[in-house]
Amino acid sequence: MKFAVAATLLATATAFSINKADLGKVRYEIRDMKIRPFQHSARKLKCVDRKTKICLTAATAGAVAFGIAIQPAMAGNVENGEQIFNANCAACHAGGQNVIMPEKTLEKEALEQFLAGGRSEKSIITQVTNGKNAMPAFGGRLDDDAIADVASYVIASSEAGWE
Repeated sequence: MKFAVAATLLATATAFSINKADLGKVRYEIRDMKIRPFQHSARKLKCVDRKTKICLTAATAGAVAFGIAIQPAMAGNVENGEQIFNANCAACHAGGQNVIMPEKTLEKEALEQFLAGGRSEKSIITQVTNGKNAMPAFGGRLDDDAIADVASYVIASSEAGWE
């Protein structure tokens, strides 16, 4: 994440038309402060170098924008995932249950215990795409985006507790 902050700052800094030597100072200041996105308010941040007028506020704003753009934690769209899940998965997994193998539910603990690779979107995507045991493969029926949306929905629902 430090790299993302530094990269965003460097990209943002080019708009200020400053010397490249000054950018190195800013990068090291950011690294030494160990800034974590979403944990610092803009009011608490101070300018690194008044001469170049590059503020950490801009770096934080860039990091937030960069983080929102890539969204690594939730790759898919949860709302779309719910619709796709209801149309394709709910026959066996309504309410996060499993009518074929009752112990292998979509509850958080069961996903951690039984899902190959543990409870993660990547593991769910693999299982939905390829199928396993009694579960059919959906790779030929659903596109990659739809499967990613379902995985996001399953992770979010297991975290919140299925209704």
